[in-house]
Amino acid sequence: MIKYKTLPEFNRDFKKLAKRYITLAEDFERVKKNAIELCHVKGMCHNVEEIKGAGNAENLQFYKIRKIASRSIPGRGNQTGLRVIYAFFPKLEEVVFLEIYFKGDKENEDRGRIKEFSRQKAKGKG
Repeated sequence: MIKYKTLPEFNRDFKKLAKRYITLAEDFERVKKNAIELCHVKGMCHNVEEIKGAGNAENLQFYKIRKIASRSIPGRGNQTGLRVIYAFFPKLEEVVFLEIYFKGDKENEDRGRIKEFSRQKAKGKG
């Protein structure tokens, strides 16, 4: 079973989006099971892609979930434009959520946030 954690920045992002998309909390629970657990437990990574050039290593990898279905955005299926960025620790079977955003508000993930998280982990913090 995968353990889940969040960064404070992720929590702020999530809270802001949850005001716009009232089913986000429920949708997000489905994402954990239908994307993350399928990918990292069963090896079926259909909606999950590794973020290239993010400092991936054997013990720490960064991923983006592109297709997230939300009942708050009717008629768009899993093409909602919501994105989730997370770090995966394979040996610990742990996921740390770094960022969630709506593609209409922001084009790409915050590479600075990813680098800072990676730097903190390299120093043994967090």
